[in-house]
Order: sequence, then structure tokens, then C-alpha cells
Amino acid sequence: MSHDYLLPPRRMIRACRNHPYMLKLADSTGKELNGIDTLVNTMVIRRLLRKILDPSEQNVGLLFPGSVYGALVNAAITMDRRVAVNLNYTFNAETLNYCIKKAEIKHVITTKRFLERFPDLKLDAQLIVLEDCVKQVSLFDKLCGWFDAKLMPLPILEWKLGLTKIRQDDPISIIFTSGSTGTPKGVCLSHRNIAANTEGFKEHLLLVENDRILGILPFFHSFGYTTTIWIALVGPYGAVYHFNPLDPKKVGEMARKYAPSLLPSTATFQRSYLRRCPKEDFEKVATVVCGAEKVPLNLIEAWKEKYGTTLVEGYGTTELSPVVSVNINEARRSDYADWLRVGTVGRPLPGIQARVLDLDNGTILPPNSPGMLQIKGDNAMLGYYKEPEKTAEVLKDGWYTTGDVAKIDEDGFIWITGRESRMSKIGGEMVPHILIEEMIDRIVRAELPNEDEGGVLVAVVGLPDEKKGEKVIVLHRPLPLTPDEICKRMQSEGLPNLWIPLPQHFYPVESIPVLGTGKLDLRATKEMAQQYQ
Repeated sequence: MSHDYLLPPRRMIRACRNHPYMLKLADSTGKELNGIDTLVNTMVIRRLLRKILDPSEQNVGLLFPGSVYGALVNAAITMDRRVAVNLNYTFNAETLNYCIKKAEIKHVITTKRFLERFPDLKLDAQLIVLEDCVKQVSLFDKLCGWFDAKLMPLPILEWKLGLTKIRQDDPISIIFTSGSTGTPKGVCLSHRNIAANTEGFKEHLLLVENDRILGILPFFHSFGYTTTIWIALVGPYGAVYHFNPLDPKKVGEMARKYAPSLLPSTATFQRSYLRRCPKEDFEKVATVVCGAEKVPLNLIEAWKEKYGTTLVEGYGTTELSPVVSVNINEARRSDYADWLRVGTVGRPLPGIQARVLDLDNGTILPPNSPGMLQIKGDNAMLGYYKEPEKTAEVLKDGWYTTGDVAKIDEDGFIWITGRESRMSKIGGEMVPHILIEEMIDRIVRAELPNEDEGGVLVAVVGLPDEKKGEKVIVLHRPLPLTPDEICKRMQSEGLPNLWIPLPQHFYPVESIPVLGTGKLDLRATKEMAQQYQ
């Protein structure tokens, strides 16, 4: 059964008014706003956009890096009861225009700095440059924004903005999937989805007043959108942003300056910070939650040794708003031993159900049995935008089929063992690519002069094989061991022989394709591997 929530824009107004002088938003450009100024600026931007956008225009494209203005425009779009579509600027122009057409976007809001970075970008939509809009702000606009934010009685303000008319299942955002396995799909998330996920995240991690989030993930990534925009806006929390997660020096400076207590990130980014940032940068960042990819044990150990806190892993998907489960470290709970299990992605957030189905017959499996992971809760998406057939394939009776193979232990911790698309059936047995990658990565890094070498070192891909149905091949950057040596070590560590790639199926490449989030680009690696077929 779905629950009703106080929805994000209404919660934001209350949070900003109740904590008017607390630092709410800041970024690496030096921009800083307290609670009430955040609300004032949101109201002013909303007024400006209403002068430009057609009243019937529902979906609005956004091209913003992680920044104060990026968060403000997202909030202003929502306050105006429109749908924010943060476009993935790591896509090429063709894919971006596919997303624009799919989401029926007429206008894309961006900044001059972004356009300077992508001068040849040709979009099939009219661009709105924020700096040009700001020049049009009149004294009357400022006064109206100030009065609305500070003085107008709350019930009247919500009535004026039309916020009381928002229904729980009205869309708040469309977030396009990474397209790592095919054409991007527009995931339509509702106000209920974001409200449920922010509330569950808050309860699960026991967020407290003045918690501050370091925002390095892009807003087109659902983990960045929910945790670094809306969690910061709807409670007594703040967010500080840097637009480039691949800039360890600046990220470290922001961490040292603002002492954020929470950092949503990925293992790839954290490995880079571990190598390049001194202890002083991250020693006050109490909780780092990594998603999008598996977190290696050696990274967890090295992070603990250098910065003194346990780096934890969580799990989610864009279709689930996105957070499903999170481990909890010593900085969040005194009884953290009951909430942290290394190697898992933690327990589900409050209100989220998880189950595992048999891959062959679809029956519900008991604890510790691997199968297809399904999730149910108020965080499950409305569906793929205008793609009812694809929605029906993954969302049935409220249960979302993740495509991830997992097991759930007797204590409720979820163990991800692979993706359905990242399994090879060899000799009738399912072989998980992720587990093979993890073992090769661990064996190789132990031999490197600097075992914290950044980036993805290996990628495992399955290709057709005439004799066994499929074969496993390994794409790899330069390695300190020969394929023969690696295979022998895998065998000595007890990996089933069927899972061990043949030495002749190791292929050196200059780099492993990854997405903007640091996650493996499955489609690109598949195409690269097919060259060796």
C-alpha cells in the first residue's frame, strides 16, 4: 500500500523558513546561500521562468553541473509544478537530441560557462541562458520573491504557488538511464517517489540537524539528483557542490573547508581521492556512501587506514529513485555492527521490500539463495516515459525487476552477485562477470607499485562460443602479471575452473570505457570485445 507524504516543494519551504540562517547551499565558485536566501532565489527564478516558458510546457530540460544555481533551477522548476529533466551532458549530441525529443522538451536551461565548455553543441530545443535571465530581474521581482519567501503566510503561499494541487503521483523529474546497455530510457519519477526516498534515507542513516552533503555527482545521475539536491532542500541540512568529481584537489579543498558529514559517491572517484588527497581533506567526512559499482575490500581497508572511517556501499537504480539499501558505518549508529556487513549493499531502507526469484521458474527463494532481485516500495518509478510496454516488462504488481542477480541473507542484507546482462551461460552453468572482475582486480592491484592505481583495470565480457554456448574474455589495461599467472592464481584461490578465462582470451586495451559516473560502460565494452571475436 502506498503512503501519502508532505511533498518535496512544500517540505522545502518549511525547511528554509525553519532554518533561515543555516548554510543551505554552497559551491566551488564561492557562492553561498543560507536557508531563507535559498528560498528567495528560488522564488525569483520561478518568476523569471514563468515569463519565458509557455504555461502548457510541462517538461523542461536542464544542463547544469553540480552547483548552487543548478540546485536552485531544479527547485524553481518544481515549485512551478513542472518536470525537471536534467540532461546527461556526457552523451553525444545525437543521444542528447534523442532524449530531448523523447521527453518533448522545448526549452533547455543552461549557463554561459557550460556553453563555453561545449561550444559546438547543437540541440533541438531553444536554449535559455541563466545569466541572461538574471539580468532581467527587476526590483519588483526581487521584492515579490523576498515577500513570498519571508512574509507570506504559509497556507497562502502554497495556495498561490498551486502546491496544494500537486498529487502524490504527479511527475517531478524524468531521468534518462545511462544507456550502457542500449538506448537511454526516460525514467519518470513522482513526487511520492522522491518524498519516500528522501524520508527513508534520512531515517536509515539517522541524519541530524546541520548534516552537510558534499555533492560531486551530476544531477543527471539519480543518486546525485535525490541525495544532493532534495535531501539537502527538504530538511535541516545543507549541500556543497563541486562540478567535477574527477578533480581530487578541488573536491578535497571543499571537503576540508565545509567539513561535510556525508558524501554520496562511487568507488572509482573515492580511489582517486585516496591517492591524491591528504588525510586532512577527508578526516571529517564521517560517512561516504558508494553506489553504481562494487566497492573493493582493499579500497575500504585503505580508506579506513588513511581517513579513519569505514567507507560503505549502497545499492539503487534510477527506476527506484534511486536508493534501495545502504550499509551504515560507525559515524551514524552506535550499534553499527548490526547495520554494516562488508561485501553486501546493506539492508533496505524503511518501507522498501526486497525478494529474490528463481531465474528459471520465477518462484520466491529462501534466504541465501541467488536469483533475480525484485524491489517494491513507494520509491518505485511511475514508469518509462511514454513506453508502457517497456514499463510492463519490469514493473508488475508494484514489484520492480532490477536485472540484478542477488541473494538476501537471514539478517536482511542484500548481496549483489551480478547483473542478468552480465552473466554468461557456459556449459549450462551461469558464470558471473562481476565476481571474475573482482578477483582479477584484487590479484593485479596487489602486484602494482601503487595498489591504489585509479580507474578501471579490467572488464569481463561474454561472447558467443560454438562449443560451450558462451566464452568469457577479459579486456585489460597494462598488467604486472601475465594472463597465465593470473589464471593460475584464480585457480589456487578456488575459483571454479569453468569461471576462469583462458589466457588466450585476455586482450590488452589502452583504456576501459566508463560512463560519466565512473561506472563501466557495458555497451561500449561489448562493442570493443566483439573486435576480438
